Amino acid sequence: MRTRSTAPAAQPAPESEPEQLPPPPPTAERPSKTFILPSAATDDARLVRLPNPRTGELTRYFFCPKLGIHEFTAVAAPSHAPRSILFSHKPENSTGGKDNGAPASGSISKAAQLLVATPVDAMFFMIPILSPPGTSKGLFQPLDDILDSQDELPKHMRHVLFNQTFESTLQARAEAVCDSVEAGDQKMFRFNETKLLGELIAKAERMAAQGLPKSLEERFVRQALATPLMAVKRENPTTKEASSENKENEGEEDSEAKETPSTTTNSNSVSDGSTPATEPLPEEPTTSANVTHLLRISTALAFMKESYLSTAICARIDELLASPDSPIDFKPLNDHLKHIADLRAEALASRSLGDFSRKRNAEDDDAAEVRAEKKRRKEEEEKKKKAGESRGVKDLKKVNTTGMKKMSDFFTKAAPKKKS
Repeated sequence: MRTRSTAPAAQPAPESEPEQLPPPPPTAERPSKTFILPSAATDDARLVRLPNPRTGELTRYFFCPKLGIHEFTAVAAPSHAPRSILFSHKPENSTGGKDNGAPASGSISKAAQLLVATPVDAMFFMIPILSPPGTSKGLFQPLDDILDSQDELPKHMRHVLFNQTFESTLQARAEAVCDSVEAGDQKMFRFNETKLLGELIAKAERMAAQGLPKSLEERFVRQALATPLMAVKRENPTTKEASSENKENEGEEDSEAKETPSTTTNSNSVSDGSTPATEPLPEEPTTSANVTHLLRISTALAFMKESYLSTAICARIDELLASPDSPIDFKPLNDHLKHIADLRAEALASRSLGDFSRKRNAEDDDAAEVRAEKKRRKEEEEKKKKAGESRGVKDLKKVNTTGMKKMSDFFTKAAPKKKS
């Protein structure tokens, strides 16, 4: 008797193994630096250490014979909101395209700081070499002789100064701040401080025309030209005197009020006015466009002097600006700033003398703003900490621990046993 064989029971499919995620990229052992360099740089570009035009200390710069000298401007995240940078790239296959199947390799930089290469005028590096050490004018000399006389120049600085491709740029920038004469087939130079001042003013004019950065505009232009709010007393002193007399002699004042109604009407009309006759409101100075433009130029000049010029050159530039032969007149700006300073002093004096309930001055207001900013940052940090806590930690914080021992009590030394 033939019977149908029962079909074998279907075996359960093996469970698929969970997909394993690739490990996170490693963290750099030492803090790495990220440089953003110009894309048009040639193969001859190098990172060099040149003396700072103001301090003389060796500082890292980026030099390209075609693009010139670049300084590095640090762009970093604020301290209260730290960031990190992930660097990764996909490997290429044999055909030249990107292999999407291969895992990407990279690393993580904890310090999210970018060093952006920004161009700086080579003229500022030439000024310490071209300017004579004393106050007297130097002699006319060829540029090669001036450079050869500098025996203590660093090796990288010599590489920049004697680069044949960059030689024409150096000579053009030397002509901008020097008097030049033709001597046969050579051109001779002598440093001129007046021409340097003209170059600085031209740069400041371009900066003011293009617009100063927002931080410089807010701090050195708007805040400097802001006029203080003058305290105006709106109460009539005659009303206070009348009220005090009313409390002392109520009966006499009632009879006087009935006999002289016109006097009462006049006093009320004065008290309703915006300002009393004894305290006139000073007129606020109107800032003209010329004063604002001069302040922007002055701010740009101060930035260049504090960044790229030595203290001796800065003192000489200030003397030239204050002389009658100065190419730009800052007298309207100085008069306007002096008038604003007088108004601020008057407002501070009236505030301290007229209102004894207010005991804070301008410095206290600044300190209050700093405290408010610190409080705001602290609240933001607390919110971030609370957002990162797990549910278990939040529930443990709600447990009533009154009467419980602390964990440290279980790790204290045992008391010595008493000898019997």
